[in-house]
Amino acid sequence: MGEFDLIRRFFQRPVRRAALGVGDDCALLAPAPGMQLAVSSDMLVEGRHFFADVDPRLLGHKSLAVNLSDLAACGARPLAFTLALSLPRADAAWTEAFAAGLLALADAHGCELVGGDTTQGPLNICITVFGEVPPGQALLRSGARAGDDIWVSGSLGDARLALEALLGHTTLPPGTLAAARQRLEAPTPRVALGQALLGIASSALDVSDGLLGDLSHILEQSRVGASLDTRLITPLLDAGQQAPLAIDLLHQCTLSGGDDYELCFTAPADRRDAVQAAGRDTATRVTRIGCIEAPPGLRLIGPDGAAMAPRWTSFDHFAAA
Repeated sequence: MGEFDLIRRFFQRPVRRAALGVGDDCALLAPAPGMQLAVSSDMLVEGRHFFADVDPRLLGHKSLAVNLSDLAACGARPLAFTLALSLPRADAAWTEAFAAGLLALADAHGCELVGGDTTQGPLNICITVFGEVPPGQALLRSGARAGDDIWVSGSLGDARLALEALLGHTTLPPGTLAAARQRLEAPTPRVALGQALLGIASSALDVSDGLLGDLSHILEQSRVGASLDTRLITPLLDAGQQAPLAIDLLHQCTLSGGDDYELCFTAPADRRDAVQAAGRDTATRVTRIGCIEAPPGLRLIGPDGAAMAPRWTSFDHFAAA
C-alpha cells in the first residue's frame, strides 16, 4: 500500500465545513464572519509521549485530544485539523484503528481533517488544529488578577499515577490501574467548558506538563503570585479514592504529574456562581483550589494547613531527556 492509497483509504473524507479539504496542496478554511482563528500544534513521539504497545485507536484519540485541549484553553470552537504522520511501515490494520480513534473524536467535536502529510520513519504524529473565537474574547494566560479564584476542571494526577505503575515505580490493583491508564491514554478535552467560560474566566491554560509548572505560566504572564491548597487538590486524583496512596505520591501526581489535559483557569471571586453554572451546563466538575495574590511566587498550603515548600518539577521535554 503506497502513501496516497493509505491517505485515500483511511483519511480522505468528503468536506463538510472547509471550503477545500484533503487532496490539494493547501486546504481552504472559511471561519464565520468576524471570528478570529485560533491555531495550535502538538507532536507525539513514540517512546517519549506514548508506549510502543499502545492501542492505536486510543493513540488516534489522544493525538487529537491534546490539540483540542489547547483550543479549549482559549475558549475556541474547533473547525479543522491537519495531520502529519510518520510511520515505520504501511500497516493497514494499525492505521485503520488509529484513524478510527482519531476521526471518532474529530466527529464528536465537528472538527474535520483537511490535509497533512505522510512519510516513512519512526512513529511520529503531529497535528495542527484550527478553531474560531470571537475577537477580543479568547482566554489568555495574561489576564489573572489579584483576588481571582484558581479553578481546575475534572481530575488531576491519574495519568501520572498510571505512568508510575506502568514503569514499575508503584503497584496498583488491576481495576485502579485500568481506570488510571484510561486517563493517560484517552484524555477528555474540555472543549465545551472552555467555550462556556468565555466572559467569565480571566485566564486559562490546559494542564499538560503538571499543575505547578503550567500554573506558573499564568503567574509569569499575568505578573502575579498564587496560593494553592493541597488539601483541595489531592482529592482530585480519582484513583486515590479507590486505593490508598502515600501522601508524597499523591502530591507528585496531582501537583506535577502532567498528561491531565484539564483546564486550569482563574476567575473573579464574584463569578463563582457563573463558574459553577458553566461546569453544570457542560457536565464538567470544577474545583476551586486557590487564589491569585499580588506578591509574586507560588505558595502551597500543606496537609496540616501550614506552608509547604514545592518539591516537584513539571515535565520538560529536554531536561527529562
